[in-house]
Amino acid sequence: MNYRSFADMNTAIVANLHKFPHDVDLVVGVPRSGMLPANILALYLNKPFTSVEQYRNGVIYANGSRLIDRSEIRKILVIDDSVSSGSAMTAAKELLNGTPAEKVYAAVYVTPKGSRLVDIYCEVVKQPRLFQWNVFNTQRIEGAMFDMDGVLCADPAIDDDGEQYIREITNAQPLYIPKYTIDTIVTCRLEKYRAITEKWLQDHGVQYKHLVMLDLPTRAARLKWGRHGKWKGERYAQSSNTLFYESSLHQARQIKTVTDKPVFCTEIMNFV
Repeated sequence: MNYRSFADMNTAIVANLHKFPHDVDLVVGVPRSGMLPANILALYLNKPFTSVEQYRNGVIYANGSRLIDRSEIRKILVIDDSVSSGSAMTAAKELLNGTPAEKVYAAVYVTPKGSRLVDIYCEVVKQPRLFQWNVFNTQRIEGAMFDMDGVLCADPAIDDDGEQYIREITNAQPLYIPKYTIDTIVTCRLEKYRAITEKWLQDHGVQYKHLVMLDLPTRAARLKWGRHGKWKGERYAQSSNTLFYESSLHQARQIKTVTDKPVFCTEIMNFV
């Protein structure tokens, strides 16, 4: 999996800043991921920035709250985070067709095909690829496994295998809730907490196909068993899933060792 983080994006822009025209009047981001590099570039170029729709509607802010008249804009830099098939960039070009300013089209990351659809790019990144800003907003989730605590919700602060733990998991704060349907949630929560877990998932709009829980009687038995990461890895290895989201770095490494398949760890926000 070719992965790029927020820091990688900034590094790529800085390393290629000389490629971008400095005589533009405005940086225009392709919503929504393109607003990230648009903001970064606008800061480095000391230019105002806006979105495609706002530019079309004449809503352009300079420093502070001063509105800029679109007639003042002679040249714009239109940027997206990445161009692969080019559908988003093509749509942006269509929306901007007829607007008066000279246009330069750019992307931070492109596929070999996408490189032909822009004037400027920073780096070619081939598929399969994943970006930190879209890691929980990708259709790959439909073929993925998810850990529960530390990914979908916060880890329980207390685990007494009793009333306090039940309160913790019942009222757990959500963390990363994807908009796509998760194929399988694999958690070392005990099977006896299934009803509470299913209700929490429903209450927080988590869509999933399967929920695999650990069939042991007590927390003490789970701790004595101690095969948390290896057990998750075995479930992953036996499946057709192509991505695993795990909270614990230690367990993520175990899952990776067992499967040699992609494992994304929220503890480090990176692949292991």
